Amino acid sequence: WGTLLTLCTFLATKTDGFAPRTSNTILPHKSQISSPSSKITSPGAKTTTSFKFSTSLNASNKNEINPLVPGSICALVTPFLPNGDIDIPSLRKLLQFHVSAGTNGLCVLGTTGEASLMSLAERQTVLDVVVEEVKGIIPILVGTGGINPTDVKAMTQQAIDSGCDANLVVTPPYIKPPQRGLISHFLSFAEMGLPVVVYNVPGRTGVDLAPESVGQCFAESEYIIGVKEATGDVSRVKAITDVIAKVNQEGGSDSDRSLLLYSGDDSTEAEFVLQGGSGCISVTANVAPKKMAQMMKFALEGNREEAMKINEQLDSIHSNIFVESNPIPAKWALKRMGMIESAYCRPPLVELDEKHYTLIEESLKLGGCL
Repeated sequence: WGTLLTLCTFLATKTDGFAPRTSNTILPHKSQISSPSSKITSPGAKTTTSFKFSTSLNASNKNEINPLVPGSICALVTPFLPNGDIDIPSLRKLLQFHVSAGTNGLCVLGTTGEASLMSLAERQTVLDVVVEEVKGIIPILVGTGGINPTDVKAMTQQAIDSGCDANLVVTPPYIKPPQRGLISHFLSFAEMGLPVVVYNVPGRTGVDLAPESVGQCFAESEYIIGVKEATGDVSRVKAITDVIAKVNQEGGSDSDRSLLLYSGDDSTEAEFVLQGGSGCISVTANVAPKKMAQMMKFALEGNREEAMKINEQLDSIHSNIFVESNPIPAKWALKRMGMIESAYCRPPLVELDEKHYTLIEESLKLGGCL
């Protein structure tokens, strides 16, 4: 009986091979810091729509941080069934598509993932699938931003417990905090122990995070490891890198930290990286992941000619994938490519207007996605 009781207790503690990680098991923050000169995974061959879905990638679920790296991070859509439920098979297919394509990172449950229209329980469903499929294979960045700090804390803790690698925290929308309020907001979540990428998208939030504020966050917490700049202003690269250089200089000779500087604007991301950025968090990468990874690789190497050659091929997608509110066009495009079963978007979003079908299809053809 003693042996049987021990065996039952052991089996009861198993959770499909994954033990949820708590905040006190986060690895030291320095393991998360990556230099923009870090090696980028080879993006592989041309995008094709003949991708085959398998049951599982057998991802590693070890309780370790898989550091974010420079390159192409896809702002992943969340596929839904026509009744609005999460389409788990399509989600798995998308995740495997990105592993096959050489995508350098995944940003899940952001704006493109319709996270603001999902419950905590639904978020957990998505995170469980993502961790099961790609943990230890592709870094997992999860959106945890919102207006109410209590909600942000709950989502951040969920990301920690689920085994995610970093969280993306947006400037709180609508309420327009002053810069000192924004700084306090980001630092409070950095204290939770999960590496933070701060997200500046004034077109959606109504507030612009100043480069000096980014620098102050960076100076005060080594868990602030990156910034997503979605202003479309390429001059921000120099402004932010100058601030970070000053912070390191004031920190003394032992200060050699770097800040991952991601573009959040598809139309300017190639130039952004050529000017010194680290990569992009891209909507275009949903439909053209291999080309986006290739373009970022060339840009990081300083190969303007090759980077811009690919960018020209994707230029129509960069523009037209925003012909209606994100992620409406992206989801229709993925359905047209056969990557998801439905283009359903949760209300108040709707599916793509039929008048845009030809435009998106032609853009996909120009980008080599069809």
